[in-house]
This record gives sequence, structure tokens and C-alpha cells, in this order.
Amino acid sequence: MPTEFAAPDPSVVLELVSAFRKSKVLFAGCELGVFDALKSGPKAVAELAEQLKCNPDALERLLGAAVMLGLLTQSGGRFDNTPAATAYLTIDSPRRMLGYINYSSAVLWKMWDNLPGAVVEGTHRWKQTYDLDGAIFSHFFRTDWQRREFIQGMHAYGLISSPKVVDAVDLGRFKTFADLGGATGHLTVAACRRWPNLHGVVFDLNEVIPITKEFIPADVTNRIDVIGGDFFADELPKADIYALGRIIHDWSEPKIRLLLAKIYAALPSGGAVFLAEKVLDDSKASPEWAVLQHLNMLTVAEGKERTQGEYSELLQASGFTNVTCHRTASPLDVVIGVK
Repeated sequence: MPTEFAAPDPSVVLELVSAFRKSKVLFAGCELGVFDALKSGPKAVAELAEQLKCNPDALERLLGAAVMLGLLTQSGGRFDNTPAATAYLTIDSPRRMLGYINYSSAVLWKMWDNLPGAVVEGTHRWKQTYDLDGAIFSHFFRTDWQRREFIQGMHAYGLISSPKVVDAVDLGRFKTFADLGGATGHLTVAACRRWPNLHGVVFDLNEVIPITKEFIPADVTNRIDVIGGDFFADELPKADIYALGRIIHDWSEPKIRLLLAKIYAALPSGGAVFLAEKVLDDSKASPEWAVLQHLNMLTVAEGKERTQGEYSELLQASGFTNVTCHRTASPLDVVIGVK
């Protein structure tokens, strides 16, 4: 007779079996326009179904799931947005993440379906998923509006993390803060607001620059220059601290080393490089944001996330010293290296 034993708690497995369904509730709600339809106020299912051209019974199921997930509220048979849904999931919100959410649903979702192949081969899944040899974003962002919405989505992430990132490190001794690949300039804006001694530079591709200029707020416009260029190919703007926000984790080791060498050569003595990335613990099993991004980089890009020790080794190999790591409660941490 087999020996009786207490079964382990199955909750961790059961939760993960259905976790993808939660993401798809968010994706479907955004794609169907649920949150935009509710931004003017509460609506009953019948009214909302008519507006969105949806089956009423099916829509009610989706709305109930959105209530369960904290995206909607329900009272007296009427549904309404939560403050978070209005802020991050409606098309006219300056904090909207819709561009990145829709990209996650339309592009990343399919690539993650091929995660096993990425693990077996150690390469991204562009070829397997889309028959593309690289991350050819222009294949997906075929219109100016699509490109702008993706950048807006990344901007929303930046508004969450950038103020905390620039507050984590003393930037009082620096004069010019140049953000390479700075997109909307959210990191530079946060740095200039937190450290009034700084002059800022946002450096990004020429096609991004018109969008960048639209995002620089009036209170720091006279302290921030916006310059077009490719940080791999073109001369870098002059600065005594160069920032790379969510850049290092995108690229292969050879490309990263070339970029860091270029930054080191451009810096004056005492200058620094400022990396804004989420740093893995030594176990590489936490924090959650970094661990999942580590897998995401395997699946969709050339790079990876790193531990504090790995960032130190990387920067020291490029000549930087006094490498320090400053963790934050936001989606990004800071690693600083000094010339």
C-alpha cells in the first residue's frame, strides 16, 4: 500500500496556469475600446455593447473579469473605469500606455509563444515568429501614429521611473546630462527638475526628434537641447555624464562594449556613465520585473538583464571605476561608473 502524504499547496501552479488569461483581459479591453468608452462616466452593459458593437453577454463576461482585476468598478449594474484605467488605458491621457500594451498584445505575445525555441537555441524569435532576421520595428510601426503611440507608451513607463531614478544618485557635481536614445526626454526632464544645476541633452534618431520636441515641457525647455543622431555611428554630444536608459539591455555584448568605449573616450576626467536598468539580484531569481525582462530580452532582442556584479565587470572592462548600484522601488535602478 502507498504511504499517505499531504499534497503540496497547488496554488502557485494553478495561478500560473491561468495568468495569461489576465493579460488577455487587459489586451482585449484596450483593443475593443472599453476604457475609452467609459472615460465619460458609468455605462450599463447594453449601452456599452451597442457603442462597441459587441455581443452583450460576451461583453459582460469581459467587464466582470476587468472588475475582478481592478481595472473597472461596478455599481447598480453600471461599469466605470478605475483611476488607473483612466490614466493609463485611455487614448487622450498623457500617461497612456496603450502603444506599448497593443505592441505587447500584437507582437510580443506571439514571440513569447516561441519561448521554448529561444531557450533551446539562445536566440531571439523574430525569424521563427515573423520570418524576420532582426527586430525590424518599422515592419510593425508603418505609420507615424503607430510609432508615436509606441513611444508614448514607453514615455508613460518613464514618468513612473525617471523621477525616482534621478533622485537615487547625487548629480549635483555634474553640468551636462546627455541621455543617449532619450526618446521623449522624460529622464532628462526629471534630472533637470531634480537638479537645477544641470543642463540636459536628449540625443536620439532623427526620425524621433520631432516627437521629442513635442514632449519637452515649458519649465525646462531653455535647459534642454534636442539633437538628432545615432549613438553607434555619430559623434556624441559633449557632456560630463551620459545616461543610457533601458539601452544596455537591448544589445549584444560586442555592441555594448563599443558604445561604452565611445562614451568613455568622450567623457572628461571625473565624468560618468549613468545606466538606468532593473538590476537582477545575485540569484537571478528576483526582483520579478528584472527576471521577466531578462527572459523578454532573450525572446525579442539581443541583450539581457544583469546583476550588480555583472554591470561592475562590464563597466570596469571599459575603463570606468567607482561603480555603484542604487536600487529604487520603481521599474528601474541606477548603475554609475566614473572615468
